[in-house]
Amino acid sequence: MEQLNVADLVQWPPIIAVGLKWEGTFAEAAAGGIHVVQAELRRRLGTVERTSRPDRLLGLSYHAAPGAERFIHFAAVEVSAAEVVPEGMGVIEVPAFAYAQCRHLRGQQIDATYRNLYAWIAERGLRPHEGGLTHLELYPAEQDPFAPDPEFTILIPLEDE
Repeated sequence: MEQLNVADLVQWPPIIAVGLKWEGTFAEAAAGGIHVVQAELRRRLGTVERTSRPDRLLGLSYHAAPGAERFIHFAAVEVSAAEVVPEGMGVIEVPAFAYAQCRHLRGQQIDATYRNLYAWIAERGLRPHEGGLTHLELYPAEQDPFAPDPEFTILIPLEDE
């Protein structure tokens, strides 16, 4: 499949999510480390109250420390309020952002999709947000987290201009 990624700009309001935390290296993530926490979230979705978008799961990624090779990933689901949080889960609050967005399709290379999106951002004179959230991935809730060829949407938060 040809690697075509169509990007656009979108505005998102603040997000409140409940989910599970994973921390590791990019190599550990590429080896499937995140899939385990995504599967656990899917298994426990029924315990999360006030789910506002049960049709999609979020992957929220943050640098563990400036310049670190490690990052933090939250497998989460959006909620309208986080009054009761299941044991072992946490609340993640994301402020409103403008995002560069693109769809990663089955048959494409994930690293190429990310490169294409970052190139699209640079070509338009935009800058990824520094500090905090580095990227957000949206997964169909019914998709198997261990699928070898997933389809999902990537959103890169942008700096205010």
